[in-house]
Amino acid sequence: MAERRDTLKEKGYSTGKMLFRFYIVSLVAAVAVVIKLAYICIGFRPEPKILEVLTPKSTKTVLYPTRGEILTYDGRTLATSSATYTIAMDCTVMKKQFEDDKEKGAEKERQWRDDARKLADALPEFFPQKTADQYYSQILSDRKSGRQYRVLGKNVDYETLLKLKKLPLFERGRNEGGIIEERAEVRRYPYEKLARRTIGFIRSNTEASTNNRIGLEGSFDYALHGEDGYEYMKRSDAGIKIRDLDSSFVKPVDGNDIRTTLNIDFQDIADRALRAQIDTNARIEGGCLVVMEVKTGAIRAMVNLRRDPDSGTTEESTNYAVGRAGEPGSIFKLATLMSLMNDGYVTSLYETVPARDGGGIGVTKETGKEDRHIGDYVREFRSENIPIIYGLQVSSNYIFSYLAKQHYGKKPKKFIDNLYSFKLGQAFDFDLKGMASPVIPSPESPSWSRSSLATIAYGYSVTETPLHILTFYNAIANKGMMMKPYLVESVEKGGIVKEKRGPGILNASVCSRATADTLTAGLVHVVKAGTGSRVRNAKCQVAGKTGTSQIVLDRNDSKTAAGRYTDERGRKKNQATFVCFFPAADPQYSAICTVYSVLSPESFYGGTIPAKAIREVVDGICTIDPYWRGELEPAGTVPEMAPATIAATGKGEVPDLKGMGLRDALRAIESSGLKCSYSGTGHVSGQSPAAGKVLKEGQTVNITLK
Repeated sequence: MAERRDTLKEKGYSTGKMLFRFYIVSLVAAVAVVIKLAYICIGFRPEPKILEVLTPKSTKTVLYPTRGEILTYDGRTLATSSATYTIAMDCTVMKKQFEDDKEKGAEKERQWRDDARKLADALPEFFPQKTADQYYSQILSDRKSGRQYRVLGKNVDYETLLKLKKLPLFERGRNEGGIIEERAEVRRYPYEKLARRTIGFIRSNTEASTNNRIGLEGSFDYALHGEDGYEYMKRSDAGIKIRDLDSSFVKPVDGNDIRTTLNIDFQDIADRALRAQIDTNARIEGGCLVVMEVKTGAIRAMVNLRRDPDSGTTEESTNYAVGRAGEPGSIFKLATLMSLMNDGYVTSLYETVPARDGGGIGVTKETGKEDRHIGDYVREFRSENIPIIYGLQVSSNYIFSYLAKQHYGKKPKKFIDNLYSFKLGQAFDFDLKGMASPVIPSPESPSWSRSSLATIAYGYSVTETPLHILTFYNAIANKGMMMKPYLVESVEKGGIVKEKRGPGILNASVCSRATADTLTAGLVHVVKAGTGSRVRNAKCQVAGKTGTSQIVLDRNDSKTAAGRYTDERGRKKNQATFVCFFPAADPQYSAICTVYSVLSPESFYGGTIPAKAIREVVDGICTIDPYWRGELEPAGTVPEMAPATIAATGKGEVPDLKGMGLRDALRAIESSGLKCSYSGTGHVSGQSPAAGKVLKEGQTVNITLK
């Protein structure tokens, strides 16, 4: 028994030693593992090639949202975005797989090249800049050199994309055929050139320069653009870019829509009227025509046309209405008359002014200039007492300079302060950037002279934009309440108003209702018997005023005559304006047309070209506006608006488009693999073929918009 116990002890001792050794070994191994892990985490750096293969680099890609639409006041589309594609080719697809396949790789490569030959034969039909042989040589050269991106064509529409994807090789898709399609949004303008300068443009999302952000597109880019998203992309083992699922992804938020005040029918009328006048007279540089709603200040049409000096074509390229301030001429006389009436110096347009101001008949003492109209009156009526209404009728400089000197000669600042209260002395906030600031000299300024008061009274020595003048006349039409001009009614998302804008007041009362009525009567007389006679026989009674001024020349006009009104050859540049509101008894709209001439010996007057353009606008609006036609006749029905969503359909199946806007209809048709042809404006009122019919991919669906 004793021996057995000794044996067991020896065995136990031996087992314990073994366990102890195992523990020590395990402990050392564990410590080694920990040290190794620490080294890997802190100090280990794999070979760059291995690191690149195991952890491909991710690149951040910006995802641009769909830009919002710009709409007319009644929902018709002025600017929208649609898809266009850049088509490229990865000429290296399947090359490595074929090389690794020792049995059938060579045969597969030969078949791939045969299909590439067929593809090259078809490409000139879509992209004719190269021949079939050139395309095939390029594909083989890129395949040999390992080039993975070769652009074939840009600005490809969806219909063409569908055809390309059916070509040999490309029909195999991205991974085997190598076709690369890159989608981008392009801006489209259904009404083409109408209101293009007002709608504007954005040259680049990355360029913040004022010259790159024009019109409504520029001013409301913050709302139209939406919010950018982003994703991270990496290359797969096959060299194809795929989304890195280990990185963050932010979906873009589409932009909001802008509902403007523009009436596209009024815009068309105004554009044609002004274009007809400019195109027929090569001595006109350009001009603007603006129509405003009296009670709200809403701009219903804004046309800005400029003749290209090289090509001679007339385009919407310069915003004269907002961005150009010039001496207004006789249209400014009404501001002088309003000031006199507000201060009680004139109570009737039949009050008289003496024909002499310390000199000859009709001679303005400060300037020494003679007003021949005063002499004509004296000879015809044998009286040297001239009624103010006659001075307004013939646009007499003498009458208004005399009145200003007589009543404000000792207190010119009072007159200037009145002009500022009419909002004629400073720029105001407007929906378009770039408004020029008016200039009205102060009696305390160095530029003030003894003749300043007289010349300001008849529209010289001051500068005003056409929009400032129109705003002032609109206040007279609105019985003294001056409305702020505006172009944007609201910012919307899917038809839901996100930001309501609308009417605003610049001055609740620039004059009394009685003064406004008196001034209106004077303007009606100007049209009936004075310088505005070309609008006399319009389809409704018009109250308006003409204005003509010479433009101060700069060094581009003449180096020797810069700062003067005429050059060394007697040539001059004119600014001619007609401003009005109608119908005179119950004003609904106000309008202004201003044209600018090139250097010429010829004179241009507000009662000629501008008045003729306004006459066409007045007649056109009277023809189509419900105010003059009573209730609309039930000539047709307006389709019930459908939600702006796109129903899921199978490829080739015609979707139900009734009630959709143009953009949504285009998307629905393109998502079904079909082509769209449309006519009219507004929302879909009819379609052919009918919804549910199955067509072949690429066939056309015709839609009618109303």
